[in-house]
Amino acid sequence: MASRSCYCMLKEAWRWGRLTTPKSLHPINSFFISHSFSLLARLSSESSYTEAQNIFLMGPPGAGKTTVGRIVGCRLGLPVIDVDDDILEEKWKMPVAKKLSEVGSERFLEEEGEALSDFSAVGSVVSLTGSNPLHSGTMQRLKSSGVVIYLDVDTEDIMQRLSRMKVNRIVGQGPDVSMRAILQYRQQFYNRCFDTRVLCGSGDTADEVAEKVLQALRRYQNSESETFVSTRGCLSKGTESASDAKYFSDVVIEGLAPDGGLYVPNRGFPKLETCDWLRMVGMSYPERAAILLEKCIHPLDVPAAQLHSMVHRAYGENFACASIAPVRHLINNQYVQELFHGPTASFKDLALQLMPQLFAYCLPQMCNYLILVATSGDTGSAVLNGFSSLSDADRQRVGVLVFFPEEGVSEIQKRQMTSFGEGNARAVGVGSDFDFCQRTIKRMFGDTGLTGHLAVEYATLLSTANSINWARLLPQVVYHSSAYLDLVSDGVVGFGDPVDVCIPTGNFGNAMSAVYAKQMGIPIRKLICASNRNNVVADFIATGEYDLRGRPLVASDSPAIDILKSSNLERFLFHASDRDGQLIQDLFSSLEKEQYFKVPGALLERIQRDILAGWCSEAECLAAIREMHSRTGYILDPHTAVAKVVADRLQDRTCPVVISSTAHHGKFAPAVLRALELQCPTGTPLDQLDRLGSFRSRPLAHNALLKCLRESGNSPHLVCPADVSILVDQVEAMIQESFCKVY
Repeated sequence: MASRSCYCMLKEAWRWGRLTTPKSLHPINSFFISHSFSLLARLSSESSYTEAQNIFLMGPPGAGKTTVGRIVGCRLGLPVIDVDDDILEEKWKMPVAKKLSEVGSERFLEEEGEALSDFSAVGSVVSLTGSNPLHSGTMQRLKSSGVVIYLDVDTEDIMQRLSRMKVNRIVGQGPDVSMRAILQYRQQFYNRCFDTRVLCGSGDTADEVAEKVLQALRRYQNSESETFVSTRGCLSKGTESASDAKYFSDVVIEGLAPDGGLYVPNRGFPKLETCDWLRMVGMSYPERAAILLEKCIHPLDVPAAQLHSMVHRAYGENFACASIAPVRHLINNQYVQELFHGPTASFKDLALQLMPQLFAYCLPQMCNYLILVATSGDTGSAVLNGFSSLSDADRQRVGVLVFFPEEGVSEIQKRQMTSFGEGNARAVGVGSDFDFCQRTIKRMFGDTGLTGHLAVEYATLLSTANSINWARLLPQVVYHSSAYLDLVSDGVVGFGDPVDVCIPTGNFGNAMSAVYAKQMGIPIRKLICASNRNNVVADFIATGEYDLRGRPLVASDSPAIDILKSSNLERFLFHASDRDGQLIQDLFSSLEKEQYFKVPGALLERIQRDILAGWCSEAECLAAIREMHSRTGYILDPHTAVAKVVADRLQDRTCPVVISSTAHHGKFAPAVLRALELQCPTGTPLDQLDRLGSFRSRPLAHNALLKCLRESGNSPHLVCPADVSILVDQVEAMIQESFCKVY
């Protein structure tokens, strides 16, 4: 279902009277057009900011709003209003500081709100006071007449400026409250109000900030430039028409492009300036995530203040570590980024605690969606957990059906997934491997007879939460960026110094997100892809030949990367080939039909400039776990151990290397116990975790994982044979059970 892309067409049609309220239309057309009217109303409201008559500059005292406002007004030829000087002092006939001293903070806020109750300026640049955002009603009125730009200045800079200005008290600051504390308190109000943010670097001049304001305003008003294209589309050079355009809200819902390709940003990723990265060094993970994602998601799709709220819900108390994705020194020049502190103990949580919120926000109002997921182990439980956190209303319209290889995941992974057996979410075992599950889901998306039948019969559309979905991949860019910023913060590197990143590689989504972090400005020198004995990616990087002919998938101790068809490799090849959609179409059509393709020599050279790839045996994987525990007391999970072996083999040790630790070792207790040459308890998975926990090694036991196993027990679940028609039947049965009661 298109969302924002249909907005322009509908708006034009509505203007000329070509569209009327649907009456006796075909059910599916009536359904879609009815939704479109509702969507039009929502987007018309949101898009009012792009036609705004006022520009409001918001920020703390000392942010430079007045000076910057004058510069912006001069450059745009607009009148300038300073709320302090031109409204408050004019009405009160006294300086603002004197008013605050006379009436106190509480009464001051009331009178400040009253003074703006009849604000009626148009076509102006307005510098707000630092306390205006504390008035929710006032800000609502102001926002209705313009766009609010947040001058986000570092607190240390603000403290220094206020000291130079000899300001020793601001609104809301009592005798026992420090200036720093009240500034920190106010940030929550700024975060609720802004439409777009200007990240101010330390030492930025007023002219530089004004230029950033103008750039932010241009981006805000030019949402049509931030579109997406398919990796297989013939329009990959930016020639699509307005009716073809796909926006973030579209690709979140659609998941897979209609031509079978994957969506990518038409103009690539935004590249941040060094000063922007330096501002984020001292920030928390949620703060970094909010800023980076704002750069990648246009506020017409997801308003910046709403996105900020989503991010802080996603990365809160549901993570066992306050740092969310901390970087630990392992040995020599090697560091591990622990991506397993989320509720299901794998790196998938970093995306799937946020992605469901994005999906629900972009969801059309008059249809249901069934999220289809193929998993090699970790994605399934992360998707089920992430979507379970949605509101009751959203969960009534969104179902999740996970297909996993019955014999291709660990027992603990299986128990995590099958513990979700109620409501609109469940996991089904399949008597085949991950590649069959993923291939079947893609086939369902491409079957217009099936998707049309589900839409007409049940008003239900299909989508996916695998990393082929852009909203699933995008949040992963944050943790690669955050790892580098942590190394800068710890003094391991100075900003601009290179690092390598080594990733256990299956579906290539984790690797692709590191490529995008590099495009945004993180100086990743080499991306090292590490495979187990299902080493098709390593072979491809070495030879340029992707060859699946007669190649069976082999079960391993690192099941999450037991994958032969790496979906996100398509995105990488699209970028590496200079966005040659026809080439990508040819390559992947050949892979589908002949199980083979070979890239041109020049393209292979470009690939090898950026990527190293290798693989390790099962014995090498277990030996690495044993050796690291013996030398450092740190227990690697089997996937991280694969990456450790490959990093040892390929990385030249001239710069730090960050190894992505993609899962907690407890999820693979039997393999880890074997690696440590310990007898595996014959009891339940909980017994195995207790045995590992008795070592009190690093990292500590994962409490959420333990809790899940204690509460879920050995839940029965359905297992289907490897038959596409049977899996299709499961999809229809799930829809009937979940949604038919509504209709």
